[in-house]
Amino acid sequence: MDIDFNNIIQLQTLDSEIQAATLVLEGMPRLIQDIDKKIQAGSKSVAEAKDRMAQNQKKRRDQETEVKDAKSQIGKYKRQLSEVKTNKEYTSFLREIEEFQRKVDAVEEAIIAEMLAADDIEEEIKAAVLKQGQEEEDLRREKQALDEKAAEMEAKRTKLFEERQALLPRIPPDQMRLYESIFLKKGGTALSPVKDDFCAMCHMRIRPQMLNEIRDEIKIIVCENCGRILYWPPDKPEPPKSE
Repeated sequence: MDIDFNNIIQLQTLDSEIQAATLVLEGMPRLIQDIDKKIQAGSKSVAEAKDRMAQNQKKRRDQETEVKDAKSQIGKYKRQLSEVKTNKEYTSFLREIEEFQRKVDAVEEAIIAEMLAADDIEEEIKAAVLKQGQEEEDLRREKQALDEKAAEMEAKRTKLFEERQALLPRIPPDQMRLYESIFLKKGGTALSPVKDDFCAMCHMRIRPQMLNEIRDEIKIIVCENCGRILYWPPDKPEPPKSE
């Protein structure tokens, strides 16, 4: 089976480049998705900080209402003191007033603590917003670069497909069928160059007579071990012919 190795080697080169471009393109959606997740994570941090602030403010409002109610009750008890008839009733009202005053003092301390916490949360919000803005800008630039790379790789792959289609008519159908069969079986690599008398793909030593046949390029020789089409690299010195 005579073969023009230049064409079939060129075909393998094109197919390898098409595979590489396809792998890049197939990986792009995941990379872009990862960037989107990072952007969402930044937004989530800001939202969580703002939510803590909202909870803090609600808690303070509830506490302030609690203090207001307790003070109102204290005022009521104080007004009733002037109306009591016995020492026992008077003492009882005083205990109630003291109890509500302790409650007021405790809640007011809690309010101060929440106010201090609110200051910390406010600083956290400012830092989170600043960080989000900086990170989003970087991530959007990264995403734009990926979009540009995807467009570039798609254009490159289209050109490679066009070159492949132009090359196919120059390869005999029987050789094309053999190439495609090996290509599918061997994960996209149908050819293997000879390297130091070995198959470069599986490292199987090639018999001297086969080396001469590969060098002469008068027929297709497949590796006895891995089944790929062997070829003599154009820049490789020719081996001495066996007698």
